[in-house]
Amino acid sequence: MRIATIQRKTTETEITLTVNLDGTGKSEIITGVGFLNHMLTLFAAHGQMDLDVTCKGDTEVDDHHSVEDIGIVLGAAVKEALGDKKGINRYGFFLLPMDEALIEVAMDFSGREHLSYDLEIPTEKVGSFDTELVEEFFLGFVRSAGCTLHVHKRAGRNSHHIIEGAFKAFGRAMRQSVAMDERVKDIPSTKGIL
Repeated sequence: MRIATIQRKTTETEITLTVNLDGTGKSEIITGVGFLNHMLTLFAAHGQMDLDVTCKGDTEVDDHHSVEDIGIVLGAAVKEALGDKKGINRYGFFLLPMDEALIEVAMDFSGREHLSYDLEIPTEKVGSFDTELVEEFFLGFVRSAGCTLHVHKRAGRNSHHIIEGAFKAFGRAMRQSVAMDERVKDIPSTKGIL
């Protein structure tokens, strides 16, 4: 089983996160940010990864540090769980319809950090959640996972649907990327390294 647990403590957040890339999609998410709990639950379910997250953050200031740092820790855990990346698909892509929203996510566990983000969320908040934090989450993830990630909106007017579509598509694309392919016996790169 490809499992990793990461603990990270700063003056702003204290996070413990465990990911099982070969799970069944079950999760226990307690971040202190209700909307993020919902998104990570969807991510785990659609990615078929088991995910446990606890975060104590300075949400009395705002949710920024918690959301960004959870992205960082999730990326670090996925990177550790992947190990040397031998036998993985490496690439993943999903185009997800969520009512009027249509969200595209593509990823590559290349070892190179890059985020291409174009969601154009029409409102500044969904409930009490600052929608600009979605990009911060993905930036944190990409930087610590060492992957290329494209998150784009093809259509959508409802902010909740757009963000939910992004997290579901992220889970589905990652599920493809980290899946083992029995035909791939080594590192999935002609360079021999990722």
